[in-house]
Amino acid sequence: MGDKANCCSTHLIDGDGTFNAAGLDNFMKAVKLAECGLSYAIVSIMGPQSSGKSTLLNHLFHTNFKEMDAFKGRSQTTKGIWMARCAGIEPCTIVMDLEGTDGRERGEDDTAFEKQSALFALAVSDIVLINMWCHDIGREHAANKPLLKTVFEVMMRLFSPRKTTLIFVIRDKTRTPLENLEPVLREDIQKIWDSVPKPEAHKQTPLSTFFNIEVVALSSFEEKEEQFKEQVANLRQRFYHSIAPGGLAGDRQGVVPASGFSFSAEQIWKVIKENRDLDLPAHKVMVATVRCEEIANEKYSAFVANKEWCALEDAVKSQLVPDFGKKLSSMLETCFSGYDDETTFFEEGVRMSKRKQMEEKLLLLVQPAYQATLENMKSETLEKFNKAFDSALSEGQGFAIASRNCKTSVMKLFDEQCKGAIIKQSEWDSSKVRDKLSQDIDAHIADVRNAKLSDLSTQYESKLKESLNGPVEALLQAANDETWPAIRKLFKRETEAAVSECSAALSGFEMSEDSKKDFLSKLRNHARDIVENKAKEEAGRVLSLMKDRFTTIFNHDNDQMPRVWTGKEDIRAITKTARSSSLKLLAVMAAIRLDGDAVDRIAETLVLTLLDAKKGDKSSTSNDPLASSTWEKVPASRTLITPVQCKSLWGQFQRETEYTVTQAITAQEANKRSSNWLPPPWAIMALFVLGFNEFMTLLRNPLYMILIFVTFLLLKALWVQLDIGAEFRHGFLPGILSLSTKLLPTILNLMRKLSEQGQRPANPQVDRPHAS
Repeated sequence: MGDKANCCSTHLIDGDGTFNAAGLDNFMKAVKLAECGLSYAIVSIMGPQSSGKSTLLNHLFHTNFKEMDAFKGRSQTTKGIWMARCAGIEPCTIVMDLEGTDGRERGEDDTAFEKQSALFALAVSDIVLINMWCHDIGREHAANKPLLKTVFEVMMRLFSPRKTTLIFVIRDKTRTPLENLEPVLREDIQKIWDSVPKPEAHKQTPLSTFFNIEVVALSSFEEKEEQFKEQVANLRQRFYHSIAPGGLAGDRQGVVPASGFSFSAEQIWKVIKENRDLDLPAHKVMVATVRCEEIANEKYSAFVANKEWCALEDAVKSQLVPDFGKKLSSMLETCFSGYDDETTFFEEGVRMSKRKQMEEKLLLLVQPAYQATLENMKSETLEKFNKAFDSALSEGQGFAIASRNCKTSVMKLFDEQCKGAIIKQSEWDSSKVRDKLSQDIDAHIADVRNAKLSDLSTQYESKLKESLNGPVEALLQAANDETWPAIRKLFKRETEAAVSECSAALSGFEMSEDSKKDFLSKLRNHARDIVENKAKEEAGRVLSLMKDRFTTIFNHDNDQMPRVWTGKEDIRAITKTARSSSLKLLAVMAAIRLDGDAVDRIAETLVLTLLDAKKGDKSSTSNDPLASSTWEKVPASRTLITPVQCKSLWGQFQRETEYTVTQAITAQEANKRSSNWLPPPWAIMALFVLGFNEFMTLLRNPLYMILIFVTFLLLKALWVQLDIGAEFRHGFLPGILSLSTKLLPTILNLMRKLSEQGQRPANPQVDRPHAS
């Protein structure tokens, strides 16, 4: 009895039928029953009151149930149902000591608790010990018959009864051998079984379907204590490994896992107390449902509070966590395996159903972290793509090749990272995030592509503007018959050069033919716009250009030297030439002729109408070709200056240039007057007639001739040195004043030169003074 110190007991159900749930939970924790799984056995004992049930259990299982004190007389010792752990027996064996039947304390008619406790014992026990007196065997009104009848009757209330082992313990065995007692006992048991009313489904069901019958006999404890203890010790050996195949309860069925025993026992007693039929299969499912749900909730709560999970959840919010999938899968696997270990013996369907619910809750919990990880991977991959793409473009790779290669490499990297983020317990697909990443990359490529194409377009547009603006302006300002052919040639050359270079630059983008044609077409149109806008700009200030041209031609000769109005110039012809050139400028500016597909008659019309006054009558508007808003064979879209505007501009031009012509005529007349300093012809003739005698005298005397000749040379030299003709160009009086200041210095200078020439040695050739 040394093992009694290790015994643990509790009052499971009191005499009033109150179930001690808290006591049972404490008992289970004390004996660690929840850790046993299915490896445990429940043993109950029932029998008449004061038949030595507690004494038998204490000796058989080394428990410490309260025993009757024989010296105080026979009375009720055990009230309700007590429970204790059997010390020293494996697997873990729990024994229940039931209140005795047929007790005077409850009275003859109060058998309700007997039936309830009997049904409870059959519902939860694997082995039931039935304590009976040896002298009752074979008697028609023996004390054990009501007990057996009660056992069989309540068994019928179980929809699907357990396979229970009934061990009939014959107490105070007499000299009659057990071999003779056992057949009589089995016959009595069979009679009782046959007499019990059964449901239709079990009318023909044999007793062996529900029970295994065992019979043992024990000597009197009071008279043969040592023999009793020896027999009890032999019986105890049969309870070792009782649930193993071939053991006392080796063929038991419908076992509730140990962790659910407390809840199961409580619910069974509740159903029994409510006097409802006990459906053990349904009860088993119910127990499994409640316990599996409790375990699942415990595991879920433990996972939520897991520091490792909390740290991982916080980390993924701000950065990409390496081996995220591996770490989280390991945590989930630990949680699921813990659930599986604790629920392994519960109903399979219920266990898996609750497991699935727990999986769904946990996966729902961790899904945001998984999505955050994918988003971090997407952001990091997109950033890597941007850097790789920019680097590839800076190294000179073609746009399409660079974008394709960079996208392929980063998408492969993303796929590898997704493999590391996979959670084994889930079937989540990263395809949506992958598609979004691909779309973001494509959008970035499109943005960069558009920016590059825009830069390319701007570059060649600027180049065209630089190459066309200045030359076109110069050609238009130097308007002549070859202006527009030269502009067309320039336009075609520069446009084709720009288009050719741009087409080569576009090859790296791998554009479709239609897109490429459209891009180059826009470039050509831009070149045309440059020319047309410049032409419109110049046409807007055509009057100023006409006046500048008129002034340039009118005031400069063919060598571009400033013209001096000496009186020999034909101002009328010069004016006509200048106006004709200005009119040519107006004709060139009147319309855009970039296409060159049609020949217009604008120049001829302007010349005939405006320049040649003899053609037509200007006063007549009915036949005036300029009385129109359009030019013949020139579309309105190409017209810069309408005929009416040309006529108006020409009138304004003539008025503003008339002053220049008038000034030239005035200057010419003044020059003529200032340069006419010789006497009139009649005076010269009079001098010749009146001085004929003096002239003849000179001819007869050669010395006078020589003197006159020398004087002439000196005067000629003075004429050249003083530039008398130029001095008198501005008038007679200014010329006299200017000559008076220069005459003496010029004479001295001339004498000095003659002196120097006289001092030189004689030469073969004598220098002659420069006369003309």
